[in-house]
Amino acid sequence: MEERVAELEPPAGMRESAGGPEPAIWSRNFTYYFVGRSAGLLSWAMLPVAVAAGLLIEGYGLDAAGYSMAFLVAPFAGLVLFGGVLADRFTARRMMIVADLANLAAHVLLALLFLHGIDHLWQLYGLLVVAGTANALFQPGAASTVPLVSRDVQGANGVLRTSEAITGLGGPALAGTLVGFGSTGWVMVISAVAYGTSAVCLFALRLGVVPAPPAGESMWRNLAVGWREFRSRSWLWGVIVIWMFYAVLAWGPQLSVAAGVVVPEHGARSFGLINAALGAGTVIGGLLAIRYKPGRPLAAGAVAMMAYPLYPLGIVLGWPVWMLAAAQVAVGTGIGVWGVMWATSVQTQVPGEMLNRIHAYEVAGSVGMYPIGSALAGPAVGAFGTDAVLLVGVVVSFLTASALLAARPIRSLRRVPDRL
Repeated sequence: MEERVAELEPPAGMRESAGGPEPAIWSRNFTYYFVGRSAGLLSWAMLPVAVAAGLLIEGYGLDAAGYSMAFLVAPFAGLVLFGGVLADRFTARRMMIVADLANLAAHVLLALLFLHGIDHLWQLYGLLVVAGTANALFQPGAASTVPLVSRDVQGANGVLRTSEAITGLGGPALAGTLVGFGSTGWVMVISAVAYGTSAVCLFALRLGVVPAPPAGESMWRNLAVGWREFRSRSWLWGVIVIWMFYAVLAWGPQLSVAAGVVVPEHGARSFGLINAALGAGTVIGGLLAIRYKPGRPLAAGAVAMMAYPLYPLGIVLGWPVWMLAAAQVAVGTGIGVWGVMWATSVQTQVPGEMLNRIHAYEVAGSVGMYPIGSALAGPAVGAFGTDAVLLVGVVVSFLTASALLAARPIRSLRRVPDRL
């Protein structure tokens, strides 16, 4: 196995600063990574809202907004597997810096486009393809870098999950406010600065050596090896298979179907409050997962996911807004705990030289099914009715958590102890 300088820190016992051993979470490296990752997450959260609202303000219809999201998401879903291979071949940090610089350039051009006025939609679509491709190059390394910058991998994931939830709440709100003042272009300027910040922080990381794939192997061979490693871990592909059904039948349809019920009955402001409660719950879940370290993390995460059916069930039963918001806090807490347990399990159970590719397969198999569920929501409601679709989501989400607990390789997976 060839080795190269770039990504893996020296053994924990050797990593000491002038004042003694580095902290388990908030080391110098993790602090830089946290700042950079949070900046990138904020930009990614702002982009869909800014583009969609900006297009509508400029007089374009909903079809243009829909196409813009397709041009943003499709390259990500289609290229993330190759992003994993490239991260393993050229190191995750290099690919992440390249992705940040590409996003910086794309957002500068998007700023100019919105400030000047969009004359040709193909220009916007082309820049969104660049942004989606850049995120496909970035995402695999985002997971594999965590074990390299923190000894307490689960605690670090809890901090990052909390940041993701906060930026997921604040980003759209900030973008919507600025667009409301006619400043779509300035949203893109802020995003460009954020991506530049991320690139600088990643460049400042001090990392050591990481095993690389054998020299001379083709990209297709690297993909094949990654697939073989993915298939060899029954707990890993088992979760993804279960999650695919969940994404299509429960997670994917829920947002649009819930909006179709809640907005007419309670108003858009109430719907926003309910979704903010979901984000608040996710923050709580991330904070809990920093300290809560069960011996069987995926089993604990599956138990936490048992809260998911509460929200769609509450809509069917006609709960008032405050009860729906309370249900979303519980749902978000469960999602936050599961997300940290899952990310930590992947990052600590998979060898470093395979982690980028494995994570890419994970993203392609789980997140890639969400758009299918979302697209099927409208036809399903037309054919079976809103309550039927929501009740299917209730049943499927309960069966998802139950299946995670019933599958022995998933339920029995043991936690890897923190590095000392």
